[in-house]
Amino acid sequence: MTHLGLFAKWPRAGLVKTRLATALGTPLATRIADAFLRDAVIRFHEIAERQVIVFAPDEDRELFCNLAEGSWELEPQGPGDLGERLQRFFTRCLTSVGDVVIALGTDSPTLPVEFVSRAFDMLQSHEVVLGPATDGGYYLVGLSQPRPEIFEGIAWSSADVLGQTIDRLGDARVALLPVWYDVDTPEDWQMLRGHLRAWHRAGVRIDCPHTAELAGISLL
Repeated sequence: MTHLGLFAKWPRAGLVKTRLATALGTPLATRIADAFLRDAVIRFHEIAERQVIVFAPDEDRELFCNLAEGSWELEPQGPGDLGERLQRFFTRCLTSVGDVVIALGTDSPTLPVEFVSRAFDMLQSHEVVLGPATDGGYYLVGLSQPRPEIFEGIAWSSADVLGQTIDRLGDARVALLPVWYDVDTPEDWQMLRGHLRAWHRAGVRIDCPHTAELAGISLL
């Protein structure tokens, strides 16, 4: 079975997109986080046989339930750093021969859906798939068998996440997706706005309508 886990935090003011908030203000940063989440739920909801919103904080289940409207399962992220939370999700999913599992976040609103489909295909012949991010981390990680070591001892939120992960792969068969970008800083937001305007001007279909609206683009 193919499993997709969307790791998401409920967009509460002051608790999300804090680096954006320093330049854009907390209200807009919160709206941006909300738009990213809503677009991700729409964009990726039919790409796997089983799709799960792996949510935080645990007490916000009802809010996520209303957002998912039955199209996603829900699982709490639980305690610990990102590595511990990722490892728990993969352990829960990798229980049968043939299971393949992908986790991604909500910080890449323009990430091509085709990249995720390609990652599932890659996992038929590779143990690990990574989607490198321009900030030195990764926007996607996929496994076809347990590899707990890649989540241990990582300096999360640093520019060396991808490098440290690669160092822990040993002899695993690894596949890489194209590099893409997360949106965490004011500079990232400006790049995203330019990217969306360029797509719109070139007639490229934009499938993140909530984000596009905040970027000043009307899709009507």
